[in-house]
Amino acid sequence: MLALDQREALRVMMRERTGHDVSDADLTAFKVAAARALTPHASALLVEKQFGWDAIIQENAVSPGCALIAAADHFVPGTDEFIAESVIDEAIDPAVVRDQGAAALKLLVIWRPDGDPDARRALVSDFVDRCRAHGLASIVEPVSRKPTDGGPFDADAGIVAAARELGGLGADVYKSEVPTHGAGTDDEIFTRCKELDEAIDGHWVVLSSGVPAERFPETVALACRAGASGFLAGRAVWASVVGSADLETDLRNQAVPALQRLVRTVDETVSR
Repeated sequence: MLALDQREALRVMMRERTGHDVSDADLTAFKVAAARALTPHASALLVEKQFGWDAIIQENAVSPGCALIAAADHFVPGTDEFIAESVIDEAIDPAVVRDQGAAALKLLVIWRPDGDPDARRALVSDFVDRCRAHGLASIVEPVSRKPTDGGPFDADAGIVAAARELGGLGADVYKSEVPTHGAGTDDEIFTRCKELDEAIDGHWVVLSSGVPAERFPETVALACRAGASGFLAGRAVWASVVGSADLETDLRNQAVPALQRLVRTVDETVSR
């Protein structure tokens, strides 16, 4: 599954690559082009309302065989973080996006060691209930982040703790960060992924943020060996072409093969 729901982080990536300001229209154009090039090779596409959803629908940019996932999260920025907090976006009407073709909704959840676990559980449960009420699958994406008080932080411990806290609340798919973000040994990543598999009650997939693109296929294989169902990723697929002067060509020659490699990795690993 392919993620194209990045927002201000994508703007920064594009600005760093091109050296000039990036408009909302630039973000939208990238998302439409990427959707058109990549969805023939993806089982599902995740996109957000702010810059991508409407244009992708209007441009008919999604391949008929690719399901649609609508991001249902509103990101609250911090002084040094693109996303300091994430809440359910009340502007997203589940019935409307369902009628537009959505099969699922996704909610990102910020997990901090000094955060309120009851509030996080309530947020996820509310989201899952809303999805069920509208006949939509639910995807939750907890991400491990530093404590608000600036104290010591173990990102890997947070990844597993988030799964233990939120992985049994009824979401149809749990989207997890890769343990060690790919920096650990294969054995370390596999062991952590087994912990995730034991903690999560249902299907789970991995995201690619923070993992070097060349390492991500290997981490996907390790996660699938441990029990994951696949990936829901963006940067590992298309980050290399952000800011390209010939986007369509680079999507075809770089991003499509990257996505195809990931799909083969899942097929070969899960079918063993």
